[in-house]
Amino acid sequence: MIKNVADKTKKRALVTGATGYIGYHLAKRLLQDGWQVHVLLREKSDIRKLKDLNGQVSVFRYDGKSKKIISALQQAQPDFVFHLAAKVFVDHRLEEMEDIVHANILLGVQLLEGMTQLGIRFFINTGSYWQHYEGKPKNPVNFYAATKQSFEDILCLYAGTGKIRALTLKLFDVYGPGDTRPKIFSLFERCAQSGEPLAMSPGEQLLDLVYIDDTVEAFCRAAHLLETEQAGTLEASYAVTSSKHLSLRDVAAMYQRLSGRELKIVWGGRPYRNREVMVPWKGTPLPGWTPRVDLENGIRNVIAPSNLSQAAKDQSNHSCNTKAVPEDAHRD
Repeated sequence: MIKNVADKTKKRALVTGATGYIGYHLAKRLLQDGWQVHVLLREKSDIRKLKDLNGQVSVFRYDGKSKKIISALQQAQPDFVFHLAAKVFVDHRLEEMEDIVHANILLGVQLLEGMTQLGIRFFINTGSYWQHYEGKPKNPVNFYAATKQSFEDILCLYAGTGKIRALTLKLFDVYGPGDTRPKIFSLFERCAQSGEPLAMSPGEQLLDLVYIDDTVEAFCRAAHLLETEQAGTLEASYAVTSSKHLSLRDVAAMYQRLSGRELKIVWGGRPYRNREVMVPWKGTPLPGWTPRVDLENGIRNVIAPSNLSQAAKDQSNHSCNTKAVPEDAHRD
């Protein structure tokens, strides 16, 4: 149900990408913290993905036109816009490029234009460590990352006018329970259940894995910083990083140890991707934010309790106060 009048007694947020894994958890956290939450969805987005949030949030549909976004902003009157919507492709095809540009550049620009017209000040953008291949300031891994970098440059223009205060949070490999995206732990889960071989790269690339609750906390921290810090004291972007890296092979070994299940991984069964990120970029960490869930405990949360062997449970109980992920030399 769409609410036409904003509740002035609560902080108000407009969240894009709320049907995605991270956006959903952010919207849920904001509601728990007492925010009034509005979500902007494409016309074809499945509202059922909002699950228990449906009925607690105001839903605005977006048809690609600026007029719809202006109307949504006028009705929601948000204090903050959290921009998480994106089209993500590792490799793109020509017929996909228009959708990628529309989702990753045009939608954000339309939001910024509407905010400028209506006097809405705070904007939190979502970037990617893929914007920094080989650790360089601007060196996108692929076309998706290039569009994210392009929008970040445009955002700097709008922020430079002084009418909008903005931050970009650059995410690494976000994971957590209930994640149905084709990410590493969902691949491991399917492999463990089926018992079929899983062809993977040689597995020496380092991963920077950040638990979903910690990622959401970073967005909340960013909102606090924008609201309380003086202009000019904040950087344009920050890395939401665990500052701890582990190879894909070592992550697979940890998953097997904690789950008590064998993964039939064929290491080297496929080559590394073109421009594979072997060592994650080191960016400036978000001030006042530190991840609380280490990788071992995060994996325990991901694994369904019914799938844990007794030996794995015993081992988990024995090591519950230890951090299994070693400090990496590339600490931020």
